[in-house]
Amino acid sequence: MTDTANGQDAQQNPIKVMVVDDHPMWRDAVARDLAESGLDVVATAGDGDQAVRRAKATAPDVLVLDLNLPAKPGVQVCKELVAHNPALRVLVLSASGEHADVLEAVKSGATGYLLKSASTEELLEAVRRTAVGDPVFTPGLAGLVLGEYRRLASDPGPAAPDADQPGAPQLTERETEVLRLVAKGLSYKQIAERLVISHRTVQNHVQNTLGKLQLHNRVELVRYAIERGLDDE
Repeated sequence: MTDTANGQDAQQNPIKVMVVDDHPMWRDAVARDLAESGLDVVATAGDGDQAVRRAKATAPDVLVLDLNLPAKPGVQVCKELVAHNPALRVLVLSASGEHADVLEAVKSGATGYLLKSASTEELLEAVRRTAVGDPVFTPGLAGLVLGEYRRLASDPGPAAPDADQPGAPQLTERETEVLRLVAKGLSYKQIAERLVISHRTVQNHVQNTLGKLQLHNRVELVRYAIERGLDDE
């Protein structure tokens, strides 16, 4: 039911996508596949500087981003654009499956990471899931990323608001429940199924929680939850 609803939403308001890759034939092929599947390809770019300019001008919902770019590396492009527009979802599409590249991309604000060996169907599904905030990773990489979340949580970093302090924002019981499942690495779809609520309701709870806690993305949200032991409950 949730997938159908998402499909209907996509037809009414096509997902706006931008494709960034320095290989013209690959970039054009990906853009064509996405457009032929009903997505709205609002721009493409072949280098980092061009990507930043065009993304700011066209405001895509999802940025499909290669990491190895001339002029400015993909991780820097990701950092700049997510800082400029925290609502932007970034799906890295890379030939590299190196763990260091994956973790650097996630820490720069990427929502997902897909290898270029993925099929067209896998890419389309990844873009659609990325658009609604689900973390999408090539099989085998999701566990690595969750492990990094845990490592980040154990390292000293910028202090998040403490919910126990007087005057601190208080989460509802449902928001806390959703946050706990996010920290365990579940996708929004899995959380919706577990709690028997709609995918959109899960999204709303996450957005409300981010706003209350003054956090900017899923990485910070998971770190906040793990620091408070919510993933072990």
